[in-house]
Amino acid sequence: MASERNGDGGKARAAENGNGGGSGVPMEMPEIRHTKLFINGAFVDAVSGKTFETRDPRTGDVIASIAEGDKKDVDLAVKGHTLREPMGVAGLIIPWNFPAIMFFSKVAPALAAGCTMVVKPAEQTPLSALYFAHLAKQAGVPDGVINVITGFGPTAGAAIASHMDVDMVSFTGSTAVGRLIMEASARSNLKPVSLELGGKSPLIIFDDADVDMAVGLAIAANFFNKGIYDRFVKKLAQRMESWVVGDPFDPRVNQGPQVDKAQYERVLGFIDHGKREGATVLTGGKPFGQRGYYIEPTVFTDVKDDMIIAKEEIFGPVMCLMKFTSVEEAIARANDTRYGLAAGVVTKDINVANRMARSIRAGVVWVNCYFAMDSDCPFGGRKMSGFGKDDGMHALDKFLAVKSVVTPVYDSPWL
Repeated sequence: MASERNGDGGKARAAENGNGGGSGVPMEMPEIRHTKLFINGAFVDAVSGKTFETRDPRTGDVIASIAEGDKKDVDLAVKGHTLREPMGVAGLIIPWNFPAIMFFSKVAPALAAGCTMVVKPAEQTPLSALYFAHLAKQAGVPDGVINVITGFGPTAGAAIASHMDVDMVSFTGSTAVGRLIMEASARSNLKPVSLELGGKSPLIIFDDADVDMAVGLAIAANFFNKGIYDRFVKKLAQRMESWVVGDPFDPRVNQGPQVDKAQYERVLGFIDHGKREGATVLTGGKPFGQRGYYIEPTVFTDVKDDMIIAKEEIFGPVMCLMKFTSVEEAIARANDTRYGLAAGVVTKDINVANRMARSIRAGVVWVNCYFAMDSDCPFGGRKMSGFGKDDGMHALDKFLAVKSVVTPVYDSPWL
């Protein structure tokens, strides 16, 4: 950019484009002061650090090296001149697992962004959402901001997903229903969709792990290093002997029933598949009790990668134990799934932990812990586990629309 002194700008432009100054008097080459990008009120280098040469057309000599902007710089410039405003009406469809947590994970950022919303809880767990709507009314949330529609997916859920006046949908649930919601968006008003879908999340336990800690984390475990496998299996079987199944309102109980008969039968169906495919039942494998939808905590050993119980999300008290022999094998097998929701790593070796965390294609990787959730930590998957984040500042993104505002500035000395 040319000097800011009066008159020098015209001289510089003349030298740059090959035209004379038009004054009839000799001109001096002005001092070059500004060669950087001007973004958000400041002169800055290009993000890449690259420059390009600008030449005097009279001689072909280089006048200056100028910052070479690219997409990253444009992104910064655009961000400096945009607004973020509420999307409008948000459709929030929540599942039956963790219904209270899911309600707040979706409603809170929608409220913070300034959206109104229609919440559709799972038909199996509608009461908590209705009660929270009552609390919102008592807390002074204006009428019409939080709405709760109870009902079934093919009717109430489908109506939200296809409604022309719903501006976005945030859904947590199965991959199959996530596909239907995207189809409904495409058929209606092309509303943005955020999906947190199914997963098959491994807990990968290395042979240097604390076995007692690993057993405590392994409620959803899939992979185990063979050097620790036998010790782990023994301790796990011992722990299962004291595992209490029963009424979840009883503080002594570790595991309650399945959410409904359909899910109960679905989980038992997976257990039958595991038995037929040759996996070994270490513990459980049967219904529990005479009433209700209780299932014994079931642990399978000798599980192979191609078994249905190893590939599909069971969503029940079923654990599949598998051996591996190297870090490379663990990474390959952990990624050999269409899901990418979460994973866990148990090891005392920080180098192994870091390598695993960077190599596993999942939205969350827990190291020496599992299901460690926090409202500041974004949660969401990759691949067929969906896209978009709940929790953390990233949760706001899906409820905010980015608007560019361009205003001409007339009579400016820069124009």
